[in-house]
Amino acid sequence: MKKDQIKIGQVYAAKVTGKVVPVRIDAENPNGGWDATNIHTNRPVRIKSAQRLRNRVSVPGADDEPKVADASRKSATRAKKPAKATKNAKPEPQRDTGERAATGGQREANVAKPMSLLDAAAHLLSLGTGDPMRCKDIVDLAVARELWSPGNGRTPANTLYASILREIKTKGDASRFVKAERGKFALKR
Repeated sequence: MKKDQIKIGQVYAAKVTGKVVPVRIDAENPNGGWDATNIHTNRPVRIKSAQRLRNRVSVPGADDEPKVADASRKSATRAKKPAKATKNAKPEPQRDTGERAATGGQREANVAKPMSLLDAAAHLLSLGTGDPMRCKDIVDLAVARELWSPGNGRTPANTLYASILREIKTKGDASRFVKAERGKFALKR
């Protein structure tokens, strides 16, 4: 369409965010173009050029009266912004009702706390000849001697390897382990 064909208060088909929707031209924008209202969503739209307008359409229920009588007033030419949401967009945290891995309850007096795999590794390395061992061998030996029982993890040897390296890195000289050679660990003497 051409700029001189557009009349304030009329409803036109316009391309807005990739869709052709009916818009009512409310006023001329002081910066050029027009302020309009999307008929379907009732939201303000800025039409910057006449090229976005396709043709004049008639929409039932849409009034053909201009919203702003005096287009020269700058404060009235701007369409009001929609009100901000009053609620936070994030959902409220809800209580976890699934089963938990740790019971967190009291243990019976005669039942000892199960040994961790890292403690079992330190125990097994102290019993041996002092030769460095691979993590897979340590895990197999801990399970065979019933010092540790595997959980749901698929790679306990990789977990033990990472745990030993983390202890060496974080504790430094106070660490119980030392990396002897590639993939093997021994107790620090």
